[in-house]
Amino acid sequence: MALFDIPGDSRRAFDVLKGGGIAIVPNSIGYSILGGSGASLKRIFEAKQRGASKRNAMVGNHDMHMALHVCSTRGREIVDAITRDYDLPMGCIAPVRLGHPILRKLDSEAIDASTKDATLVMLLNAGPFHAELTRLSYAEQHPLFGSSANLTMTGTKFQVEDIEAPIKAISDVVIDHGLQRFHPYGASSTLINVETLEILRHGSCFEDIAYILKRHFGIAAPPRPRG
Repeated sequence: MALFDIPGDSRRAFDVLKGGGIAIVPNSIGYSILGGSGASLKRIFEAKQRGASKRNAMVGNHDMHMALHVCSTRGREIVDAITRDYDLPMGCIAPVRLGHPILRKLDSEAIDASTKDATLVMLLNAGPFHAELTRLSYAEQHPLFGSSANLTMTGTKFQVEDIEAPIKAISDVVIDHGLQRFHPYGASSTLINVETLEILRHGSCFEDIAYILKRHFGIAAPPRPRG
């Protein structure tokens, strides 16, 4: 018998999000706090005490990446190598089709808070719960955005018990699926602009991703900063 009801819990969280609420959900790279409306994303931003320069990330899958991101052939191949061939999570940054119908569900303020210079961060391949939630999101054409379920600058949380009270307090549902897979890294997803090859964050699985870039694409990624 499975310990966690992934289809049922995903549906429960998605219904809350689609209705304008806020959800804390599990990903292999740590717990996220998500919203599916401009108002919910604003509440998350304020509760986290985020700086004005920070952007929300979209939870997505391969189909959403293909539909929303504008990538070169090399960019697509990099994403496929990391997320499919090596089965690793990543935060994929690429130019975005702002006119796509799923993004039109959000107001301009929410779009501005979730894009920068017409690029969008999309979290890909972050575990089974993430896969089911993103399937629902794309099937019902309702976008979901968010960030790590923590107060700003306090570190990614890999179990619900460590999430601060102010973050839990604004959430309408908390999906607790225990300690998440990549907790030894103590960091959320590695963020890569697959067109410029800029590493925006050296996060979970970075060394594996750097290996993939070097071996298969001849790209030398800058090492993880020390300290």
